[in-house]
Amino acid sequence: MTHRNGVRGTHECCLHREADGVIERANGMEQEKLQETNDCESEEGGTGSEPTDSIAVPGPVTAPDGGWGWVVLFATILVLALTLAFPSCVGIFYTDLQNDFHASNSETSWVPSIMTSVLHAGGPFCSVLVERLGCRATVMLGGVLSGVGMAASSFTQSIIELYITAGVITGLGFCFSFQPAVTILGHYFVRRRAFANAMSSTGTALGLCILPFLGNYLHTEFGWRGSFLILGAVLLNCCVCGAVMRPLEPPRHRGQPLMNHGPPPPEEENSQKTQGTMRMIWTYVATSLTKHMAFDQFCNNSRYCVYAIGITWMMLGFVVPLVYLVPYATAYQMEQGRAALLLSILGIVNIVVRPPIGLVFNMPWFKGRHIYVFASALLVNGLSNSICCIGPSFSVLLAYVVIYGLSMSVVGSLMFTVLMDIVEMRRFPSALGLLAVMESITLLIGPPLAGVLVDRTGQYFHVFFACSAVVASSAVFLMVSFFWLDKRDRKASVQGQTSTLPDPARSTVDEVPDCQYSSVPTEGDKHKASENGAEYITSV
Repeated sequence: MTHRNGVRGTHECCLHREADGVIERANGMEQEKLQETNDCESEEGGTGSEPTDSIAVPGPVTAPDGGWGWVVLFATILVLALTLAFPSCVGIFYTDLQNDFHASNSETSWVPSIMTSVLHAGGPFCSVLVERLGCRATVMLGGVLSGVGMAASSFTQSIIELYITAGVITGLGFCFSFQPAVTILGHYFVRRRAFANAMSSTGTALGLCILPFLGNYLHTEFGWRGSFLILGAVLLNCCVCGAVMRPLEPPRHRGQPLMNHGPPPPEEENSQKTQGTMRMIWTYVATSLTKHMAFDQFCNNSRYCVYAIGITWMMLGFVVPLVYLVPYATAYQMEQGRAALLLSILGIVNIVVRPPIGLVFNMPWFKGRHIYVFASALLVNGLSNSICCIGPSFSVLLAYVVIYGLSMSVVGSLMFTVLMDIVEMRRFPSALGLLAVMESITLLIGPPLAGVLVDRTGQYFHVFFACSAVVASSAVFLMVSFFWLDKRDRKASVQGQTSTLPDPARSTVDEVPDCQYSSVPTEGDKHKASENGAEYITSV
């Protein structure tokens, strides 16, 4: 009997040991999975120690930096060609719209102004749709809206109706197509992000190159109404582009969906119910604003604040020359075809220059210097507008569009890259949304103010003078502000106070010698960061 009990005890002890071993192995596997998830999240824009409600990617998602990403990049190029470049080509129909609706320069200029403003101001609505539907469906919805808006514009009988159809509806469709395309491209490319952004920005140049030729041909053959109807059908191609923008991974129940922070925890829901209806409404509004509008970044991240203010001021005069270039040329008896050729040349310059610019600025030497290259190119862009004041001859305007196109290529290639450098990837959609809303204000009032200036003076060259002063001053503001911020951070670093800087984006990026400003990391940078105990934020 004792022997049996001893055997039974020994057997039970072995079973316990085996069970403990299984549990230990399961715990080890669980810890390994958790470590892999944290490592992947750290690579994609979060840190391993962050709370799960701040992670925007469902589980471990690795950016392919190629593969299907090249298809997404090509689709993004086409989307940008059909959206961002379109308002600038409305100038081809500028005179016809004035004659048919008996409108002044200021009244007619509201059409591209509203279109461009809504394109940017719809950012928060676009962010909500991306959260609910995903990037693919939102891009396709934008294609439908823009196509229907332009088709409806061909049947309008007043300038007010044109404001609604071509301005609001088409502009909102452009917004729903453009912003999700840029966002999903940032998830597909991390190591090659600067190159991908530069290549995608050639879409705007492609649109500036092709749309003026297409618009001028359609204008000659079908008039402005027939042209708007056909262009509406062309814009439906955004739906095709959106169809190929599949998400990196399908949503998982254990994680948050892409660009979605999910519902609040159960304890927060219970507390909200006990606080009353008004409390729930206020909490929902505050949560939505925080999620889709980066006010916390604007208040706490001084670099984002300076960049947003500078870009907003820049947009007051950045796109106005493109709207008034064709009317300025035709007002001095230049043929409509040659005037449209100027915009096409501008697009060709951008197409040729932007790809090599993307390769050059992806080099390690430019790490931490993107903002200064961006501001320098913006200064040249602003000063180039004064060339138009020399005279309205084709040779003078040709020299203008070449210089303007070269500087515009650098500005367009680096605009999103700089924004990705100064905010975390998980906050990029909300940061872009707030920046777009701020831009929309100056984009809305810029062309009408220029129209008032033309109506008062009767001369177009005053517009180019004003744009030159506005854009150049914004470039100087960005350059001086970031230089001061870098100097302040270097001084704080010397005093051992780097960890106490108020900027949240500064605490998770590597320091660049002679320039306290982070850029998109390469694989070598990540290995160096892991050795130094630092982590990179690779966020779009």
